[in-house]
Amino acid sequence: MRRRSIFLDRDGVLNQLVLRPDTREHVSPWLPGELRIMANIFAPLRSLLNDGWLLFLVSNQPAYAKKQATMEDLLEIHRELDAALRDNGVIFTEYYYCYHHPRGLVPEYSGPCPCRKPSPFFLHKARDEHGVDLASSWMVGDRDTDVECGQAAGCHTVRLANPWIVSVGAPRPELVAASLAEAVDRVRQGVTAEGAR
Repeated sequence: MRRRSIFLDRDGVLNQLVLRPDTREHVSPWLPGELRIMANIFAPLRSLLNDGWLLFLVSNQPAYAKKQATMEDLLEIHRELDAALRDNGVIFTEYYYCYHHPRGLVPEYSGPCPCRKPSPFFLHKARDEHGVDLASSWMVGDRDTDVECGQAAGCHTVRLANPWIVSVGAPRPELVAASLAEAVDRVRQGVTAEGAR
């Protein structure tokens, strides 16, 4: 039986963005000490697991390719995030990271790749390896590329409002929510009202 799933972006969804004073940009954490988990995410994620959803993380992490962070630090940030989630009863089926960047400075992580969002590569991988029913699944993120990724895979989409991320207004997600908790609540209400999608 195919399984319904929630695909989540990471930065700006599960953890806070970090302000870089030199560029005034809000970006992903580059050092383990910079990881700050978003408030009020554990209970909504547990509610999805209790309802039988699978959880997947799908995140572009180009800081190593751009020589902004070491791979060791990026892996430690992931370990800290996973530990915090597990300590709060939240188990992800799989974490999918793209470490490439089209204009990267580390040769083996530079140039075009199949897995960088908005490519649906990882969503298709979850479909093939974990029996995910993409048509009944959702992609949740705070960027247009997250919405494009979900739509390309045939998923429903939610964009979280983020004051640091500017949307160009296209593509249009099915839902816009102020927080992950609101997004999860609306997705669960829709499924309850309409039955399994």
